[in-house]
Amino acid sequence: MPTYDFPQDLRDAQVALHRTRAELDEYARTLPWSAEPMPGWEADKQLHSSYQSGKADSPGYTDEQRDTVDQYRAELLRLSVAVSTHPFWATIDRGDVVQARMALKHAHEPAEPAA
Repeated sequence: MPTYDFPQDLRDAQVALHRTRAELDEYARTLPWSAEPMPGWEADKQLHSSYQSGKADSPGYTDEQRDTVDQYRAELLRLSVAVSTHPFWATIDRGDVVQARMALKHAHEPAEPAA
């Protein structure tokens, strides 16, 4: 696989994109299952199984939770645009952009020792 000399600002934006996505995912796990207040439900027991799915009532998101999610999403959009429209991509042969983009996603990882 070819190596690319990614500019530092592009590498930084990609790492920030990774980090922000992970933070939003972690935060989302603490939120109610529905952004709006919704009644809970319980499904019938599945045939030949003791599994029965259901959800408790959801109070919905508070204004603070909604604002936090909106801030994360706005930052994700800003970083996605910064990465995808970076001038570096114009320096890569059109047929190699996908491979270069995949390499950027892993550029922050330590290099594996040569075999």
